[in-house]
Amino acid sequence: MLSPLTLVRAAAAPLEIRSPQQAFQELYVAVEEARLFADSKAFADATPQSQPDLILAAYRAQSPTTRTALQAFVAAHFAMPENLAAPPAEGAVAPIGAHIDRLWELLTRHSERVADYSSLLAVPAPYVVPGGRFRELYYWDSYFTMLGLAQSGRRDLLEDMVRDFAALIDTYGHVPNGTRSYYLSRSQPPFFFEMVGLLSPQDPAAAHARYLPQLKKEYDFWMQEARQLQPAMARRRVVAMPDGSILNRYWDDLDTPRDESYAEDTMLARAGVRPAAQLYRDLRAAAESGWDFSSRWLADGHTLSSIEPTAIVPVDLNSLLFGLERAIAMACQMQHQARCAGEFGRHAAQRRIAMDRYLWDRTRHTYLDYRWRALARSPRISAAMFYPLFVGMSSEQQARQVASAAQPLVLRGGLASTTEPSGQQWDAPNGWAPLQWIAIEGLRIRGQDALARTLACRWLVTVNSFYGQSGRLIEKYDVQQPGRSGGGGEYPLQDGFGWTNGVMKQLMALYPAEAAYSRLEQCS
Repeated sequence: MLSPLTLVRAAAAPLEIRSPQQAFQELYVAVEEARLFADSKAFADATPQSQPDLILAAYRAQSPTTRTALQAFVAAHFAMPENLAAPPAEGAVAPIGAHIDRLWELLTRHSERVADYSSLLAVPAPYVVPGGRFRELYYWDSYFTMLGLAQSGRRDLLEDMVRDFAALIDTYGHVPNGTRSYYLSRSQPPFFFEMVGLLSPQDPAAAHARYLPQLKKEYDFWMQEARQLQPAMARRRVVAMPDGSILNRYWDDLDTPRDESYAEDTMLARAGVRPAAQLYRDLRAAAESGWDFSSRWLADGHTLSSIEPTAIVPVDLNSLLFGLERAIAMACQMQHQARCAGEFGRHAAQRRIAMDRYLWDRTRHTYLDYRWRALARSPRISAAMFYPLFVGMSSEQQARQVASAAQPLVLRGGLASTTEPSGQQWDAPNGWAPLQWIAIEGLRIRGQDALARTLACRWLVTVNSFYGQSGRLIEKYDVQQPGRSGGGGEYPLQDGFGWTNGVMKQLMALYPAEAAYSRLEQCS
């Protein structure tokens, strides 16, 4: 019998892994530039009905020049994907907890075998997708989904998803942004160690020890080329700070338009403000961050063409890598690998010192992203300030100061991502479930229970109220005017929604009284 990992490789190994853009070249460009589909991701997810090289040769031979001819060619050679159907609206008929429990089955997918030439990547076990246009397994989304699976008693799916992510690391050397070939050039915020910890919440080190090879392999991915750097230099995902200490940034190994956002990226590049390759790299790096897009990454704070995450050492990424270093150290200690435990303990200690030196602002009493080329902290606060609390890196004094500094982000319906109303979806007035959980859990870990309860209460009422009016759970909410959905972004608002469901189940378990509130006035 084939092992789960063999199944993954059985699907992937015989075929060269190329993204649709790489495989179909000028055909891909023609389809995306003609906007045959309202969503650029649709063609990226289409399944070729024969070998890509044969389809490309047929395209070159036929040279369809009109829109109608191009549509006919695509229809003849590709099977188009379908968005996940939204569940029937239930309004107040079903309690929200029961509705979420039912959603897990609707959002569960299996792809231990995938069609030849599909952009979908195989994984060995079932998994939960976010919903809507997001038809595949996503990296950082899944941690927040898994919180809810644990509360719903779906340990089977939780364990399956950990197996899937371990298999991805074993197969590709990292966890891709999502399980599509066009996501392989980047990852997302490294939450794998947190996912593994959910397997044994009372003793996470025991679970980390089981997955120690994968944890170390993921760490190597993020730290590639760190030893070759001189101070004030950067390469791939590592940055050598002026004193020689090593921190990290988001990156992507390609500098071309994203397959799933080809039309949007090329349209922005045509403005000609910056070299196209540099712009594409930064758009991709922002996608690796999960915050695509936000004023955090914009040099001028509001214009997307000024995006520059590769010039930024971010608070969230470095906090998670501190957590990963500490998880590896504890796993090594459990396995009596003293040298490994000491090495990764030192890495974590050095990262904490570097973050306190470069990312902690002693005047504003909070963590800020650092612009490594400009040798200056970003002037803009964001919800990323809670990540050091979440991974247990901050002191109690720092946690108190962060709770105070975060007040401009605390809006009527929950925590805003930033204070900037730029029109980008990871900016004010939008609130996102993952950031609510990072803040709430970080505050709880560091004893700031009052603000944690306030944020939890406001978010619970916001999501419950929207569900009561619409029967829907969505990916983002307006926390300035609760009752409204979040806006902005490159695509329409998506229903489902994996991480909203997961965080709601977790918060309902932690704050049962607040989960029953119906009015924001009941929250402090």
